[in-house]
Amino acid sequence: MTDYAARRRMMVDTQIRPSDVTKYPIIDAMLTVPREGFVPDSKREIAYAGRNLELAPGRVILEPRTLAKMLDALNITGDELVLDIGCGLGYSAAVVAHMAQAVVAVEEDEDLAREAQQALADAGADNVILHTGPLIEGAAEHGPYDVILVQGGVECLPDALLDQLKDGGRIGAIFMEGANGSVRVGFKRGGHMSWRFDFNAGAPVLPGFATARSFAF
Repeated sequence: MTDYAARRRMMVDTQIRPSDVTKYPIIDAMLTVPREGFVPDSKREIAYAGRNLELAPGRVILEPRTLAKMLDALNITGDELVLDIGCGLGYSAAVVAHMAQAVVAVEEDEDLAREAQQALADAGADNVILHTGPLIEGAAEHGPYDVILVQGGVECLPDALLDQLKDGGRIGAIFMEGANGSVRVGFKRGGHMSWRFDFNAGAPVLPGFATARSFAF
């Protein structure tokens, strides 16, 4: 029988701590949340691998290091409301739920959303609201949000999403340029966004987050 708790400890000790992630709430959440419960059954044995794992075509659960470093940069506190875009099977939402007051997790793939609802219930993540709908639309009815976290690559962020961020809030996303990606954190002040580079990472671009291509004839 697989000792998943031991694998979680190894993940934290070999992937998270060496990446300079030391905040106790992040470490505690990643030691607590059973990542193997948030991947397809066929991938349970590799749930703790240090890479993105495919959930569906073009959709992944971010590698543990990437998620942990994004959370470190966003510095979520216990009185904050977080919007988790592209939650997949719910792992990111379950982790963030340990740090935030509440999480609204958005998933547009109905199959993923249905499984996420069950996985989150099994994990006891009772401060997560699962919202099924287009990722680019977010969940304005529950906002505005202190923090927005995007679980996949983006080339651009729609105004409809940025409008759901509180003034003084922040957003973390992986900006992709071809095969190269960088995690940036955006801060909203006076209705304007300012961005800073945090670290390099990559993920498939989420549906609706690609830049429109122009064609020359």
